[in-house]
Amino acid sequence: MHLLFDPLFDRGGYAAHFSDAAWLEAMLRFEVALARAACDCGLLPEAAAQAIEAAAEPSCFDAAALGREAISGGNPAIPLVAALRRRVAAIDGDAARFVHFGATSQDVVDTALILCARAAWERLAGDLRRLLAALLARMETHPRTLRVARTLLQHALPTRFALELALLIDALLRHRERMAQARDRIFALQLGGAVGTRAAFGAKAREVGERLAAQLGLSCPLLPWHTSRDRILELAFTLAGLASLLAKMHRDVALSAQNELGELHEPAKPARGSSSTLPHKRNPIGATLALAAYARMIPGVSALLAAAPQEFARGVGGWHAEWHTVAELFVATGHMLALAIETIAGLEVDEARMAANLEHSLGLVFAEAVRDRLAAALGYGEARRRIDEACARVLRERRPLREVLMADPALRPHLDESLFDPESQLVAADLLIEETRRRAHRALAEKEKPDG
Repeated sequence: MHLLFDPLFDRGGYAAHFSDAAWLEAMLRFEVALARAACDCGLLPEAAAQAIEAAAEPSCFDAAALGREAISGGNPAIPLVAALRRRVAAIDGDAARFVHFGATSQDVVDTALILCARAAWERLAGDLRRLLAALLARMETHPRTLRVARTLLQHALPTRFALELALLIDALLRHRERMAQARDRIFALQLGGAVGTRAAFGAKAREVGERLAAQLGLSCPLLPWHTSRDRILELAFTLAGLASLLAKMHRDVALSAQNELGELHEPAKPARGSSSTLPHKRNPIGATLALAAYARMIPGVSALLAAAPQEFARGVGGWHAEWHTVAELFVATGHMLALAIETIAGLEVDEARMAANLEHSLGLVFAEAVRDRLAAALGYGEARRRIDEACARVLRERRPLREVLMADPALRPHLDESLFDPESQLVAADLLIEETRRRAHRALAEKEKPDG
């Protein structure tokens, strides 16, 4: 842990879901649920299940000691099971042999990782909902605010700020759908025994798995997935996809905050975005920290891809590479999401600067509409030649496009003022904004699926 730097990269507090305490609780929860499931299937006595449950108190285990002991075996489940067995033996000597019955280390660690990740996932879904609400509120505050749309960082066409927000909302709704669809696939029990045969359970293997999964609130796949890591990859890709959208949003806010644009600003708070040397600076610090987190996610996703082809029935290092990496992806995504909620909720929108910047191109943003109108009368080739010449004159003489075009008697009869009115180009956009607004309200009205 880095006391100086960790607070900069865990604005959402997601690291707590993968703390030593969280991991210990999840691993011990697996062991208790396994004993109960096997007991209910008649594979071990009730007294053993009760002794295991009584001994599996997380506060009685020393994470630091278990970590040191894990070095010799390569994973923390080995010393944890040994410590649990000692505690069970102190309660019931015969029950100790039933600890970890039929399972292997990967069953414990994989399922614990899934349990920790599921808790973070549920919180992520709640935060995503809050961001959706913040974007919707911002869109409804600025339903008709005009802004110039930019392609390749250049002025393109008139748009509405609300449409840009609608595009973010639309993407967020897709991410919510992906998360809902992927939930049962990702959050699945891992139970295979030493090599995936579930040998110790015999004919009761399916029943044990179903009972165990039900206790943990996980789905129960037919087969173990100890070296089929698509669930971990789907988890990583889902997080990365959401994070990429958040990165785009933060980058656009930072670009819009440049002095030359001045259209959007992050929330103003004392000392927020201050400089150590320049008193006048108001840096987009939320975007800075979000984009830094996103940059750190890229190698994490790559690491999971590299780790996925795992050898035979147990990976040589690939499995081990996942533990920290999955946690870091959640922390980074949750961090970006928390910053996004804060930014959108307090975003300062300078409508006057947006309007002024729209005028800055001297009407060149209307060139496409004019060309299309002229093409109907002159043919596309001639219309394109005429509008290209007019645009060049605008840039050369710094005169508005409307003035240049209206000065040409051959073109004037084919033109009217509506061509230079941004509202005339935004009829379709307004319909899209309204439909997105309705969809967002419907989504927010839906009840969230309860945890497990």
